[in-house]
Amino acid sequence: MRTWLLPMAFGFATGILSAWGVGGGTLLLLCMTLFLGVEQREAQAINLLFFLPTAGISLLFHAKNGYLDGPVWRRAALPGAAASLLAALLSLRWDPRLLRIPFGLFLLYAGASLLWKAWREEGKQ
Repeated sequence: MRTWLLPMAFGFATGILSAWGVGGGTLLLLCMTLFLGVEQREAQAINLLFFLPTAGISLLFHAKNGYLDGPVWRRAALPGAAASLLAALLSLRWDPRLLRIPFGLFLLYAGASLLWKAWREEGKQ
């Protein structure tokens, strides 16, 4: 029972946080790599499998509600997909330990950006 309980609890908790806009996918990656012993590439693949259907459904609802900027979306979709494919192929050739440093720096930057934005908005009030 324990082999599935902890992963399910992490998935449930990060899913709720993701619904609140906290970044559940990033938290899920951290939980899988730090607490469940999943290799980073495998954790990223699992995260991507869960992200793609959610992103597709979100895209449909955003389009339905008129939240998509058509010209920007059309210009960004193909280069973004090509860059993602190239990065995925390159990551297969690199040592996973080399990927941890840029990912950790990205997390620090993202967290600092959110804190900076919150601090500036609080100062305006």
